[in-house]
Amino acid sequence: MTVRLEHANYTVSDGEATAAWMQELFGWHIRWKGDATSGGQSIHVGSDTQYLALYTPAQNTSEKADSYTTRGGLNHIAVVVDDIDAMEEAVKKVGFTTGNHADYEPGRRFYFHDHDNIEYEVVQYD
Repeated sequence: MTVRLEHANYTVSDGEATAAWMQELFGWHIRWKGDATSGGQSIHVGSDTQYLALYTPAQNTSEKADSYTTRGGLNHIAVVVDDIDAMEEAVKKVGFTTGNHADYEPGRRFYFHDHDNIEYEVVQYD
């Protein structure tokens, strides 16, 4: 049996804005968007085989508690790249601050937070 991750679904304040920077940085495309539960909207952005489902509720969102101390909290989302230095420059160019750089097995990584304070990890395997 083969198992692979197809998608993750999480809440953002503005799905259109999040999808836009993901398309610019990661080269992804919008696979689908439309109405979702409780009057919200979902945007599926990613590749042909994997994506992130960005849910924006009808009401304003509130800031999350510290995810690392919240059961069920989303701590970060990781992407793998083949040129981490170029990706770091691109992340900075769209206005995000990078940090927490590390180089340990099995590769190099850095982190950044988006406009919703969601943490993303960027990894390059050697």
